[in-house]
Amino acid sequence: MNQKESLFSSKNLKLLTAPFNESNPVIVMVLGICSVLAVTVKLQPAIVMGLSVTIVCGFSCLIISLLRNTIPNRIRIIVQLVVVATFVILIDQVLKAFAYQTSKQLSVFVGLIITNCIIMGRIEAFALGNKPLPAFLDGIGSGAGYGAILVTIAFIRELFGSGTLLNVRIVPESWYIQNGGFYANNGLMIYPPMVLILIGLFIWIHRSFNKNLIGK
Repeated sequence: MNQKESLFSSKNLKLLTAPFNESNPVIVMVLGICSVLAVTVKLQPAIVMGLSVTIVCGFSCLIISLLRNTIPNRIRIIVQLVVVATFVILIDQVLKAFAYQTSKQLSVFVGLIITNCIIMGRIEAFALGNKPLPAFLDGIGSGAGYGAILVTIAFIRELFGSGTLLNVRIVPESWYIQNGGFYANNGLMIYPPMVLILIGLFIWIHRSFNKNLIGK
């Protein structure tokens, strides 16, 4: 009973939910922008990248927390990179085996998860100073908060930039101007600057509803 109360305590639940709002890695801490720019033209790679970062972040934080009292401070960054790299390699191999086309779309950005500032930041700021369960939940929450923004941006970009979602036609062909209709895809959506515009809008909307974050 105590274990259940500990697992589902308000403190642990906040570790999972806070990254979706007041401590979101992308729109509050402005981290992980490079991969958001690179993998959000289509929804499928964005979903895969979000899941990959969530898995790597959660389990890396768990392992580092388990080892936190045995890692010499002078080599802690090296140990962190080795742990993160191990999970990234596993994710990369799984993608190549079971989702090869998506792996090709993500290209080098799967490997660059190793240096993702969100993962390294949560390891340094939280996992090194907390027990394994909270560290794991914090890592999962941070990865999921990052993934939520990634998927939302990819949803908007693919829908309005290509008229599809998950490569399934959403906007009917008959709606397009070339077919006698009234609609045209927004070409700006497929270019990286649109990501910065969307993130800026998300930050503005988020801060409008969370005025306590202004100035932080």
